[in-house]
Amino acid sequence: MTDTTHTDTTHTDTTRTTETTTAVWPCLTFRDAHAMVAFLTEAFGFDKRAVYTRDSDPEVVEHGELRWPAGGGVMFGSAGKDDTPFGRRTPGNDCLYLVCEDPDGLFAKATAAGAEIVRELRDEDYGSRGFTARDPEGNLWSFGTYRGE
Repeated sequence: MTDTTHTDTTHTDTTRTTETTTAVWPCLTFRDAHAMVAFLTEAFGFDKRAVYTRDSDPEVVEHGELRWPAGGGVMFGSAGKDDTPFGRRTPGNDCLYLVCEDPDGLFAKATAAGAEIVRELRDEDYGSRGFTARDPEGNLWSFGTYRGE
């Protein structure tokens, strides 16, 4: 899936072309992956695309995917699902930034769903408007209009 193509010709030596396909997927670990899917879809507006559970224990999520409406998404699984480095990750230590078109509307949605706001909605001196919330497992989710350079 290609969202946009942008050619940057501001550099004197090179022309850089960037296609914004979903090529970077942050991977999260959750203590209660099913509860986090419910929270992230309700509070922030993610779209649930996949949740694959263990045959012998459907509470264990082996792999899941949530898509962000503006493009991209996150992958996730249950904490302690196995002895690999992925299964042993400590949940609740991640921080993500997501671009959104309507931070005011998303802020209202997140607060209505009970998200813990750790940085109030505000305008930044670099032109972005946004806020930061903590999910029930401790991860920080920053939302704003800044799209990067």
